[in-house]
Amino acid sequence: MSNSNSEVGLSAKQKAHKAKMQKHKKKVDAHIAAAQKERGLALLLTGNGKGKTSSAFGMVIRALGYQQKVGIVQFIKGIQECGEANFIQKHCPTVDLYQMGTGFTWNTQDMEADCLAAEKTWVHAERLLSDEQYDLVVLDELTYMLGYKYLDKDKVITAIENRPVEQSVVVTGRGGGSKLRSIMDTISDVKDVRHAYRDGYKARKGIDY
Repeated sequence: MSNSNSEVGLSAKQKAHKAKMQKHKKKVDAHIAAAQKERGLALLLTGNGKGKTSSAFGMVIRALGYQQKVGIVQFIKGIQECGEANFIQKHCPTVDLYQMGTGFTWNTQDMEADCLAAEKTWVHAERLLSDEQYDLVVLDELTYMLGYKYLDKDKVITAIENRPVEQSVVVTGRGGGSKLRSIMDTISDVKDVRHAYRDGYKARKGIDY
């Protein structure tokens, strides 16, 4: 059936919408056709807004849906209960999950102890980043370790750059520095438009942790 015949009976508004969508589809198809590179990606989820870790764990679920092997290292977290870790530990035995377990740096107030804990945790991250069995590695809150200089930035960046070619890595946290950004394939900056905490609302189980 010709295009003209397929438009018989359509209103002017419907025809305009169809023409607009056809034009848009042509652009989308061209971008898809141009994207021919195939390798693992490095993603940075940063910014002051809420949802960076949530987004990373969304990718964990997506990868598990394809029976991919996933490794997760959570810096800072591990003291307070966290719903995503509860779920992974209970329902996803194939996921390699390690938590630093020292809590937030502003609570510990002990730089020497935090540096030692960060170095110990980095050993696990480095192991995952060098193992081609892992399709996805999540380094949750890693940026704080770089910002506070608990870890050597060059060492971290080298490990991320030299990971197996098919392995993807997701880094979360505010900041991280220009050098980390320079090696990332995708960067999402989560904006803080409004947060209930500033209006006096407590952090809520299942939403915030």
